[in-house]
Amino acid sequence: MLDKTDIHILDELSKNSRISMKELGEKVHLTGPATSARVEKLEDHGVIEGYTIKLNQAKLGFSIHAFITIITQNINHKPYLTFIKTQEEYLINNYKISGDGCYLLECRFQSYEIMDQFLEELNEFANYKLSIVINK
Repeated sequence: MLDKTDIHILDELSKNSRISMKELGEKVHLTGPATSARVEKLEDHGVIEGYTIKLNQAKLGFSIHAFITIITQNINHKPYLTFIKTQEEYLINNYKISGDGCYLLECRFQSYEIMDQFLEELNEFANYKLSIVINK
């Protein structure tokens, strides 16, 4: 069971996972070693699964951010999943979902031409609905 201090630690780490344990401790009113022990306990219990960075996709050359709802043409999803594994350079996430489709792809593309090529190849394995992000 998480207490208020654990929640505060998680909140601060979600803002800046590179914060020092001393600085984090000051924010949550604990010593550096006590904070470190709490973080280690959260890691050991699987509450914290890992640390990551947030990338600016546009600055990496990917100006198009799209969500694609995938509707597979039959109950065998293997052809679609095999295809998706070959397209990892465009994928941010591939979520299996319930509701209007079978999967929700979050993708990034350098141009509309590249996206169009991807969609043409995708259409051999599944139908789709495309949504392009305008602003977040």
